[in-house]
Amino acid sequence: MRPSRSETLDLPTVRLHVRRWGDPAAPTLLLLHGWMDVSASWQFVVDELCRDWNIVAPDWRGFGPSQWLGRPYFFAEHVGDLEALVDRYAPDGRVRIAGHSMGGILACLYAGIRPQRVERLVSLEGFGIAPTHPDMAPERYAQWLDTLQSPPRMHVYADRAAFARRLLKSDRFLTEGRADFLSRHLSRVGEGSNRSGERCHGIVWNGDPWHKATSPYLFRLEESMAIWRRIACPVRWVAGRQSWVVRDFAARPGDWEARRACFADVDECWIDDADHMLHHDQPAAVARLIEDFFR
Repeated sequence: MRPSRSETLDLPTVRLHVRRWGDPAAPTLLLLHGWMDVSASWQFVVDELCRDWNIVAPDWRGFGPSQWLGRPYFFAEHVGDLEALVDRYAPDGRVRIAGHSMGGILACLYAGIRPQRVERLVSLEGFGIAPTHPDMAPERYAQWLDTLQSPPRMHVYADRAAFARRLLKSDRFLTEGRADFLSRHLSRVGEGSNRSGERCHGIVWNGDPWHKATSPYLFRLEESMAIWRRIACPVRWVAGRQSWVVRDFAARPGDWEARRACFADVDECWIDDADHMLHHDQPAAVARLIEDFFR
């Protein structure tokens, strides 16, 4: 495995951990992880890249080694953190970004908000979440109030081997070796709940439990689409052929096409034998699609 090194980025409200691979003098590539993931899981893709890159991979606030806030998180905060990362690692030019899931959603939003700062981007299964409608608001706010009274907790596993088995159970394309690696980065020793809901210590997911709290604000697809229409750079959509995200879109005829039409310059690529975590499932194919696009 290619060795990585760690840095910290101190912002006014949070300290971010940043994982680096490669030569700092090489072209810069930002790799953005998704929800309940960490920067270290890009290792498989990094090992498959052919050319030299200055790779910058943050852990979002509340994930992995980055600072945990112990309170609800709001999506716009991550957009602010992304701008701080671009300011730090690409202050004089436009940046290349590849993001998975939440990381891809954030990359697409940032590219529309700051179109002059992004040269090209690859969105791996980051096509925006399911649409909402106003009638959902009362229940959403009720869920929010309930969460404030009873904060979320992580499920506890007996050991990291049990955590690895959980990863293998939810992703049929994941290998045992990769599951073992991920279990050492996606989990930690901490407090959570067992199957009976009782508090206990053991192996838990390596993220602030407050990330599990449902936002009181409804996702407004129309706002995202307005931002996507302002993107000036070429964009590559990458989807896993067996992904649950793709199945969700299939249940909403026309939604995929409407979102894709917001991007002025976009191509669409598919990876076989891959679920949503396609950078875990088929890292060589992901690395090839990223490098071919940025070359």
